[in-house]
Amino acid sequence: MSDIVNIEPARKRRLPEWFRVPAPGNAEYRSLKRLVEEKQLHTVCESARCPNIGECWGARTATFMILGDICTRSCGFCAVKTGRPIGLDGDEPVRVGEAVEALGLRHAVITSVNRDELEDGGAGIFAETIRQVHLKCPETSVEVLIPDFQGNWDALQLVLDAGPEILNHNVETVPRLYRTMRPQAKYQQSLELLEHAKTARPDIPVKSGIMVGAGETREEVDGTIRDIAAQGTDILTIGQYLQPTPDHVPIERFYEPSEFAEMRLFAETLGYKHVESGPLVRSSYHAADQAAPLTT
Repeated sequence: MSDIVNIEPARKRRLPEWFRVPAPGNAEYRSLKRLVEEKQLHTVCESARCPNIGECWGARTATFMILGDICTRSCGFCAVKTGRPIGLDGDEPVRVGEAVEALGLRHAVITSVNRDELEDGGAGIFAETIRQVHLKCPETSVEVLIPDFQGNWDALQLVLDAGPEILNHNVETVPRLYRTMRPQAKYQQSLELLEHAKTARPDIPVKSGIMVGAGETREEVDGTIRDIAAQGTDILTIGQYLQPTPDHVPIERFYEPSEFAEMRLFAETLGYKHVESGPLVRSSYHAADQAAPLTT
């Protein structure tokens, strides 16, 4: 059996050669999977069907997904389950801290589903998770990938006050495609979150990311990169959109690796401190390497 697997999008079409990735399954991958199951945790790596799961888990890195695995939103690009979450797991932050400690991570990434039914959008659980990781692993830097909290800046402040080393919120796509890609979100609100975070805690690096390939023009991409930079954002990720199921937004085209290189060079002229741009790039891909120069 080949040790290479193609990450097939839902709509049958031939994938470019650069989407051939190693199949998951080495000893480190299996060890991390057992740990996640033992601690009854969720990872966005699994829930979002990330193509890099073999590489990242093989290197004993993972993005923990808190607040359950059911999202209150129905984004057109995301494979995470949509529905009505029930309750909160108050012990989850402790278990995440224990998992980070067991893995010996130097950089932990924590994200969540959207919990729009909660008054604080889950910000309190985010804050407690940050504190638990710092308590158990003082040398570990923490990156949080947060939702927009529906524009609740007091909720954002709860997260910032817990002292994450990096605060990430993805804009995801160009404004014209929000109706299909992020129907329950607002482009301007996401930009405002980035600006609020940078203004409230200029010492905390701010990060964002976008996907391409869902029908946007290059001019729209460049405009979005400019908009994100204008909020004082330090780190930008740019990756290829992949359609997770037939019910999600279809792929319009695959960008060439050379185009990702061009977008990276353009973004760097706008003052970003780090730009990660490539077909397989996802928000937390190589996150530890991005964080190191900005958090030491």
